[in-house]
Amino acid sequence: MLGTQRNPHVDLLRGAAIASVLLLHFALAFGVKESPLGTLFGPAFVNAVALNGNYGVTVFFVISGWLITTNSLARWGSLAHIDVRAFYAARARRILPPLLLALAIIVPLGCAGVPFFDNSDADPALPASFFVPAVGSVLTFWHNVLMQSTGYFNYCLNVYWSLSVEEMFYLALPLAALLLRRTWLLVLLGVALIVAGPLYRAEHADNELFYMYGYLACFDAIALGCLAALLAHRLHAPLPYARLLRWIAGAALVALYLRGIRGHEVFGFTWIAVSAAVLLVTTQRSAGPSVAAGRVLAPLRWLGRHSYELYLFHIVVLALLRNLFDKPALSYAARLPLLALFLAASALLSWGVQRMLERPVRNTGRSGLPGPA
Repeated sequence: MLGTQRNPHVDLLRGAAIASVLLLHFALAFGVKESPLGTLFGPAFVNAVALNGNYGVTVFFVISGWLITTNSLARWGSLAHIDVRAFYAARARRILPPLLLALAIIVPLGCAGVPFFDNSDADPALPASFFVPAVGSVLTFWHNVLMQSTGYFNYCLNVYWSLSVEEMFYLALPLAALLLRRTWLLVLLGVALIVAGPLYRAEHADNELFYMYGYLACFDAIALGCLAALLAHRLHAPLPYARLLRWIAGAALVALYLRGIRGHEVFGFTWIAVSAAVLLVTTQRSAGPSVAAGRVLAPLRWLGRHSYELYLFHIVVLALLRNLFDKPALSYAARLPLLALFLAASALLSWGVQRMLERPVRNTGRSGLPGPA
């Protein structure tokens, strides 16, 4: 039976994913190619690294499917035996306390009309009363659907679309497992979602609110994570040539990421998810010392362990910084120090939230289930 001990490869992959999201949002807010990074590496390469962060979200979805399936198998032996009440209670303990704190910061500032916290991203701007359906959609798993009908409307809240995708997965997985009862039927459901993903994205390739944020646009990545976990559960020895496969999958992941999203809206997300899933399978039962566990990569593993809190609160830090610094007035030399300040403040806030709020609440129940990526 697979255990729940932390896997440094998973933390590393999750750390790289959240780093790409942080860099994307900073680049959109303040720019990075107009900094010493652009001079050193070239603006095209810096843009490729900074502006494809939505692929990082795809990796999160794969990791979520992997972790929830792996740990459900470890706890209950099979998906058909999931204790629905215990599963939902564990999810609520993990997700809700930090999320409610983030909303308790964003909504009052937005109602007070503080820029980048209010609903002024919409055209025309939406009133403070729109926080009622907006917050309700975040808490009831359809914020991405609200964005598809409304457009971008709130700088802070709109990044929570991906949480709605994951929450819907958390809601559906135990119900599907109890209804279908057979692993092969769950596999068929996963395959159907993997097929549906590119078809849905092809239908909506001209609208990022759909090809990136729709349920069917994202569930194929989660399904690949689930199927990878089911495959790993059946392996009783390390995969032959696992290290070679891992390096090939890692190289493919980097190459696909740098190739970018534009022009690859249909299958780009699929291949990113496949590469991440292969990485996870090849690391589950790997033997020997691991580069991922080394000291050099410890900062990325730390980001991975705090990825949920970073996801929730980095946008709060960024919104505050946008109230303090104006992008057109920001000098070439100031961008990298501001990036460092953003990363440090986000990390410190996320660490504090996890230590003082999330961890004590989660310890009230011994779920054995990981948090969302």
